[in-house]
Amino acid sequence: MIGEPYLPMLHGFLNIDKPQGITSTDVVRVVKRTARMKRVGHGGTLDPMATGVLPIALGNATRLLEYLQEEDRKAYTATLLLGITTDSDDAEGAVIAESAVPALEPSLIESVLSQFRGAIEQVPPQYAAIRVDGKRMYEYAREGTHIELPARPITIDQLDLLAWDAQQLTIAVDCSKGTYIRALARDIGALLGCGAHLTALRRTRAGAFDLSTSIALAELDQQPEVLAAALLPPQAAIANWPLISLPEAVVADVRMGRVVQVESAAERVGLLDQTGQLVAIAVLRETGYQPIKVFAPEA
Repeated sequence: MIGEPYLPMLHGFLNIDKPQGITSTDVVRVVKRTARMKRVGHGGTLDPMATGVLPIALGNATRLLEYLQEEDRKAYTATLLLGITTDSDDAEGAVIAESAVPALEPSLIESVLSQFRGAIEQVPPQYAAIRVDGKRMYEYAREGTHIELPARPITIDQLDLLAWDAQQLTIAVDCSKGTYIRALARDIGALLGCGAHLTALRRTRAGAFDLSTSIALAELDQQPEVLAAALLPPQAAIANWPLISLPEAVVADVRMGRVVQVESAAERVGLLDQTGQLVAIAVLRETGYQPIKVFAPEA
């Protein structure tokens, strides 16, 4: 737009603290407008009612979004309202049952929570994005059709009680990809004998991204000048991989797709130049590490 200052092309990740009431696509729209870029994408969808960590890729970093989708560990804080069951297992659904809540004591709550820790199986909620015969489950649910899906294996590494009162539990969950916290709320309520549904959800970690490096979307929207300072490098998406600094003499060869020898036994690594910029993603072959995604030097 005429009169607006020039913005350089940005490459990297914004760790957005998503507010409640908007979609992940809405967040992308705000970032596109603020950065004046079209090449923007999100890594890991959050429902509109959820808040918290939402990685947003800009520029060349969008080529790394597939690796964020592979990240297996996520963490949340969740609030459950006991005594009321909804058809969506959260506060946005219609009430389908109400029951008296038993007298809650820490020992009772712990005995229930302990049954969900470790490797378990979970039946997805009816309002899920899973495709059945080419159609999303939530589309069937909106039509009044109930779909029976088999339970799926998940892992809950940590499940702790943070707070409770006569009708409400707040829990911390560290879990594998594919875990539905709404379904966990439903199942906890079922074991307590009163039913429950999810009323608040905050993602505190997604892979290598956590709240400590996040920025509020409102701050970014109101103060566009903070965008560059909040930008994390592209390799933030693969921070849990081996990241190897290359001798300057071989950087050009790697950018031409040539195999390189580095000290690692990992199946794949991130290769950096001497300034810390991401040069390539490389996978282990018999002859060495073969670059499969190469990144041009940033200006």
